[in-house]
Amino acid sequence: MIKNKKIVNTSFKMVAKTLFGFEEILARELKNLGAQKVMAGNRVVSFYGDTGFMYKANLCCRTAIKILKPIISKKIRNEQDLYDFIQSIKWSEYLSEDDTFVIHSTVNSTLFTHSRFIALKTKDAIVDKFRKETGIRPNVDLDHPDLSIDIHIQQDLCTVSIDSSGGSLHHRGYRTATNIAPINEVLAAGLLLLSGWDGQSDFLDPMCGSGTMAIEAAMIACNIPANLNRKEFAFEKWLDWDMDLFEKIEEACLNKTRDFHYSIIGMDKAPSAVRKAQKNVENANLTDFIKIKEGDFFETAKEVEGPLHIVFNPPYDERLEINVSEFYSQIGDTLKQNYPGTNAWFITSNLEGLKHVGLRPSRKIKVFNGKLEARLVKYEMYAGSKKAKFQQD
Repeated sequence: MIKNKKIVNTSFKMVAKTLFGFEEILARELKNLGAQKVMAGNRVVSFYGDTGFMYKANLCCRTAIKILKPIISKKIRNEQDLYDFIQSIKWSEYLSEDDTFVIHSTVNSTLFTHSRFIALKTKDAIVDKFRKETGIRPNVDLDHPDLSIDIHIQQDLCTVSIDSSGGSLHHRGYRTATNIAPINEVLAAGLLLLSGWDGQSDFLDPMCGSGTMAIEAAMIACNIPANLNRKEFAFEKWLDWDMDLFEKIEEACLNKTRDFHYSIIGMDKAPSAVRKAQKNVENANLTDFIKIKEGDFFETAKEVEGPLHIVFNPPYDERLEINVSEFYSQIGDTLKQNYPGTNAWFITSNLEGLKHVGLRPSRKIKVFNGKLEARLVKYEMYAGSKKAKFQQD
């Protein structure tokens, strides 16, 4: 592939995909990074920036799943319109006949109903165009393509984008060992940000599994770029890839990391989970900030002075079987009796289980864990009685 095609550093539109409920968080992330014209939609946030900002968004956004660069949109009425539209694009600006590509399509339309058919028709148009112009056709590679193309059809509007991320941005690069029900890294980061975690207190994940929540908490606390450990981004295979610019962006982001003066503890009662979490913390180069230890949350008490921030992902009785009423009752009892001065948050899709906690949540936020509709709930455990707390205030 020919590299280092000259970059024109003008601002262009991008679209960041995210999870349900994280749109405003991602919009805030992008604004804080310096994005322009930020607008939150349904599981997406659109914004403007230049090539350097595209690199930065991929490197730093904690709640983005992908960063797409739309290149053209057009209204189409049928499959021939689609074919002609795709053929009209100057694909030689993005792809050579020796490169590989893959197509992902999303369809929300009464005119078109099958996303796989749309992807196939798009592939045919690209291949036919190259074969006609050069006599050689680029091949499809589902695993490691040189170019990832995104087709989105909303009723009769077809938008063609190129995917700057490649694999989902939840693949941070640090997690090599997982347990039965690991939490998605983007989901973990979003839950932490929704909980208000800012690194200004001690932190505990009492059911840490493979350590994802503790790792994301440390990266937020220290302002470490979310995807610093990621092996590659799709834009590294683009014709205009600028390694020098990317390294400057990366260095500038690393210069904005900050000190952390509290503790982050991940705990699990399963020795195998503890070993996996320790390995992942080591992969993330965060052993100086995170302690992983073996322990049963229901047999513990708060170990630190001052405020404690807890965020965790307990079993839902989906992939890990539990006695729901007993388990969630124990969560409530442990928090109430042993964790004064604590803001405790957890996510669950077992809404029946919440009824057994025995505490009234001060917040309840609808989120999704994969396809499971869930709630992120907050319980404020005051030091002393709640009444005394309000009298002091």
